[in-house]
Amino acid sequence: MSTPTLAVADAVAGPAAAAERVTMAGALNRALADAMAEDPSVVVLGEDVGPLGGVFRITDGLQARFGEERCFDTPLAESGIIGMAVGMAMNGFRPVAEMQFDAFALPAFEQVVGHVAKMRNRTRGRLNLPMVIRIPYAGGIGGVEHHSDSSESYYAHTAGLTVVAPATVADAYSLLREAVELPDPVVFLEPKRLYWAKEPVALPARTEPVGRAVVRRAGTDATLVAYGPSVPVALEAAEAAAAEGRSLEVVDVRSLVPFDEATVAASVRRTGRAVVIAESSGFASVASEIAARIGEQCFHALHAPVRRVTGFDIPYPPPKLERHHLPGVDRILDTVDELQWESA
Repeated sequence: MSTPTLAVADAVAGPAAAAERVTMAGALNRALADAMAEDPSVVVLGEDVGPLGGVFRITDGLQARFGEERCFDTPLAESGIIGMAVGMAMNGFRPVAEMQFDAFALPAFEQVVGHVAKMRNRTRGRLNLPMVIRIPYAGGIGGVEHHSDSSESYYAHTAGLTVVAPATVADAYSLLREAVELPDPVVFLEPKRLYWAKEPVALPARTEPVGRAVVRRAGTDATLVAYGPSVPVALEAAEAAAAEGRSLEVVDVRSLVPFDEATVAASVRRTGRAVVIAESSGFASVASEIAARIGEQCFHALHAPVRRVTGFDIPYPPPKLERHHLPGVDRILDTVDELQWESA
């Protein structure tokens, strides 16, 4: 794998005066550097996060700047990484642990469910765990199954965790900064296919807080609800639909837990139709939960049943087939076409 250049890596010492084109990877790198500079209790740990800068170079330059005690490599044992982070968080640190790929985090799942998510409740609020678990997730990079999974439903189902998934460069910076500052554990899902997407943004930036969804595109005919890597696809579908005479609103969930039911419901009440888009398998998923909540909150405003466009209920396919597996513009527009369009 070639080593990409992070545009902001050399400018982490001070705030940007004006917007510049920044990659999501660069924004995440800047967010970690700014957090470490402001708070000496913030430490970064994981496989190859030190001199290499992580498999996606998100931690590039952090060890050189902050030293081996604050950005360090760990053994290739994800359960040990999270267990170490739990101990550090219990003793005054704010660890940011990196999992190299989504499915690589599964050996640490027992630690996440059994300890990370339960420590506050177990101690009746006397002990919290201010830690972040960064997980590159989802497909679209031509990787095999262990490199392209979407396991967000596991974490969203686990009480005690905050789960976020940025879709924009500004959100990547802002949500990661806020995640590090929160007093309780955060699973921070980073869409790999968006790492090198560039947007004009002035850093440091603060966007809407965790727990707040955002309307990315206004529309009147139907609402597309998406998060993470599915948001740009939803926006592309809305643009294509506009050429066909339909106005689609796009809501970026941003925060899976806590979930901003109010913003999503308000949008669906305006449009009367909803399609939920996500890469993960559809059965018993975050998309299923969002669809259920829309049905509960907006039943009398709906002109058609809530629909979902998700990955298929299969193990992640080989790279040459992933374009058929992942929600795309055509699948989204086909689903929109299937909605009932008579006036209620």
